[in-house]
Amino acid sequence: MDNKILIGRKDKADFPELSLNDIDIKIDSGAYTSSIHCTNIKEIESNNEKKLKFTLLDPEHEHYNNKEFTTKNYTSKLVKSSNGISEIRFMINTTIIIFNKELPIYLTLSERKEMKFPVLLGRKFLNNKFIIDTTKTNLSYRLKTK
Repeated sequence: MDNKILIGRKDKADFPELSLNDIDIKIDSGAYTSSIHCTNIKEIESNNEKKLKFTLLDPEHEHYNNKEFTTKNYTSKLVKSSNGISEIRFMINTTIIIFNKELPIYLTLSERKEMKFPVLLGRKFLNNKFIIDTTKTNLSYRLKTK
């Protein structure tokens, strides 16, 4: 087991660089990449420099803060969605706090308004760190609130 952490099928995590705390996450070993729900995703050019602009979540979400983010640190990636259709998505590098540890994570930006969970953690992030027990939930959040 090599010091892998037991994680359930869903939990809550913090994303300090994105000003999000206790955000619902779904553990999805079927997904390769991790993703976060965003709206108004636009690539812009300012001072001869490309930047990515986006708003996290949407007004109906309880953690929505109407804060617009802009970053130069992004890439794009071809992602196959759950319906089997491939699309180009923007991807950012940020940090996640889970099980009281701050870890680097790549998140693709995706319109997930119709989805129950605003964040999916895919196997690229989960590999070699976690073991999934689908009978458990909120293991990290319970540790945080002890």
